[in-house]
Formats: sequence, C-alpha cells, structure tokens
Amino acid sequence: MRTTIVGLVTPHLLRVVDLANEAQKGMNVDWHVRDAVAKTMADLADQYNAPTLVAAYVEGLENVAEQAPKFQTDYVRVLKAAAEQARRLRRD
Repeated sequence: MRTTIVGLVTPHLLRVVDLANEAQKGMNVDWHVRDAVAKTMADLADQYNAPTLVAAYVEGLENVAEQAPKFQTDYVRVLKAAAEQARRLRRD
C-alpha cells in the first residue's frame, strides 16, 4: 500500500477539526489544540518529505477555516490559531 500526503495529513487535520467543533459548542479546547498541533508537527517532522507534509497541513487548516460559515466564530478561531501555531513551529 502506498502512503500519500493526504493519507498522512488527514488524520491530524481531522483531529483539529473535531476540536474546533467542540469549541463551537462552548468547550475550552485551547490547550488540546496546542497539544494536537505540537504532536502533529513532531510526527510530520520525522517523515522524509516533512516540508511538503507541513505545508499541506497548514494549507488544510486554512482552507477549512475559510470554508466555514462566518457565524461559527469559535470554530474558525480554533482553526486559524492551529494554522498559526503550525507556521510558528515550522520556523523554529
């Protein structure tokens, strides 16, 4: 079986989307989001194509945030915060 970028990134992306859904319901997920992004960045960094995977992860988070209804402010906030954290960790 061949591993793809989508196959490697999607589970990490869906974890943050699940947390964003919880935030929209009123839960405080900030710590969980920071933890999920940090673990994702560590997992992706171990791959031979890490820069491509990280770029796909950040792009995926940004795309989901852009496609979300604007009234889901907490949902969008969590996704944007996750994308920003991933960008910062990529530079460190």
